[in-house]
Amino acid sequence: MFGKILKRIDWLSVVIYFSLVLIGWTNIYSSTFTETQESIFNFGTLHGKQLFFIGVSFLAIILIMSLEVSFYERFSSVFYLISMVSLLGLFVFGKTIAGATSWYDLGFFNLQPSELAKVTTALALAKYLSDIQTDIKRKKDQFSALLIILIPAFLIIPQPDPGSALVFFALIFVIFREGLPLFYLAIGFAFILIFVITLKYGTIWLTIGLIIFTILFFLFKRKTLKVPKIPLAITFIIVILFSLSVNFVFNNVFEQRHRDRFSLWLRLEKDPKKLEQIRKTIGYNTYQSEKAIESGGFFGKGFLEGTRTKGDFVPEQHTDYIFSTVGEEWGFVGTATVIILFSILFLRLISLAERQKNDFARMYGYGVISILLIHYFINIGMVIGVLPTIGIPLPFFSYGGSGLLFFTILLFIFLKLDTNRLKENF
Repeated sequence: MFGKILKRIDWLSVVIYFSLVLIGWTNIYSSTFTETQESIFNFGTLHGKQLFFIGVSFLAIILIMSLEVSFYERFSSVFYLISMVSLLGLFVFGKTIAGATSWYDLGFFNLQPSELAKVTTALALAKYLSDIQTDIKRKKDQFSALLIILIPAFLIIPQPDPGSALVFFALIFVIFREGLPLFYLAIGFAFILIFVITLKYGTIWLTIGLIIFTILFFLFKRKTLKVPKIPLAITFIIVILFSLSVNFVFNNVFEQRHRDRFSLWLRLEKDPKKLEQIRKTIGYNTYQSEKAIESGGFFGKGFLEGTRTKGDFVPEQHTDYIFSTVGEEWGFVGTATVIILFSILFLRLISLAERQKNDFARMYGYGVISILLIHYFINIGMVIGVLPTIGIPLPFFSYGGSGLLFFTILLFIFLKLDTNRLKENF
C-alpha cells in the first residue's frame, strides 16, 4: 500500500514542507540558544520540545497516509463536532497564557484546540459544499456554509483570540471558488475600506469623498449606465451610518491593545516624535523586528551571530516573530528563500486542487490553501510592519507543538486525498 502512495504523493510539496520545518527549527534553535546548552536533544528546552513535535508530526503523517481517503470525508462532521466541543470546554477547563484562555494544560505540553478546529472546519465545509451538489447560489446554502465558518470563529473571539478567529474567515474564499457571487466579496472589502478610511480621516471627509465620487460617476456614466436612484440613496445612507458607528465600535468594543495597534498601523498620531515614541512602546515588538531584519543586510550576520536575536531584543522571537531571526542571521538571501519556498508551495497546492476529480478533495484543498495563505500573509506583514500586530504563527516555521502538528495534519490530509485523484469518487 505504501509503495503506491510513495509513487503517487506529490513530492514537491513534501520536500518544501520538510525544508520549511528544517529551516524553522534551525531558527528556533538560534533564537533560543544559550551558551550553557549541552544537547539539541534536551527536551526541556524550547528547541528540544519543537524537535519532539517534529517527530510527532512525522508519525501523524504516517498515520494519515495509512488511512483510506474515504475516512476523512465520511467522518468530517464528527471531527467538526468534536472540535467545537473542545472549544466550548476552554471556558471551563482552559489555561490562560498571555491573556488568552486558548489552551488545555496536558502536562508536558499545552494543546490549542483552535488549531484542530482549522482542520476540522476545512473538512466540514468541503463535505457540506460537495454534498449539496450546487453552485452555491441559493441563500439557504450560502447561510449554512457561512455558519460552518462562523461557529468556531465566534467561539474563539471571547477567549480572546481575534487573530485565530480571523483565520476562519479566510475559508470564505472556498465558497467563492465554488460559485458564490463576487458581489459579496466586494461588499466585504468595501466595509473594511470604509472602516479604515473613517479611522484615518473621519466621517466628514468620507462623506465629501462619496459625494464627489457620485457626482463624477453620474457625469461620465449616466448615458451608458442606468443606476436606480432610490437603491443608491439607501446605499449612501447605510455607508454613512456604518461610518458613524466606527468610532463607537473602535472606542468601546476594541480592547486598548487593539486600538493601540490600529493607531500605530494607520499612523493616527500626527506628531512625528510622538509617533516614533509609540513605535518604541506600543509597537515595540514590530519596531525591534524591523531593526533586526534591517541589520541583517544582504547575506545576514551568520548562524548564531544575530546580536539582536542573542540580546532578546525581539519579544516572542521564536514564535510569531521568528521571521526576524531569518532576516538578521541570513539576510535578504534567507528571507527571499523562505518567501520563494512558500510561494512555490501555494502555487503547487492550487495546481493540485484544480486537478482533483473529486469535489470534496478540491474544496478541501482550497481550504488548506486559504488557511496557510492567511497565516503566511498576516505573519510576514506583521513582522515587517505593514500590518498591525495580530499574533498568529508562520506555518511549519514558528515554535509551537499544536501549530506544527495540526498544520502538518491539514496539509497531509490533502496530499493523501491527492494520491487518489484519478478516481472520481471515494
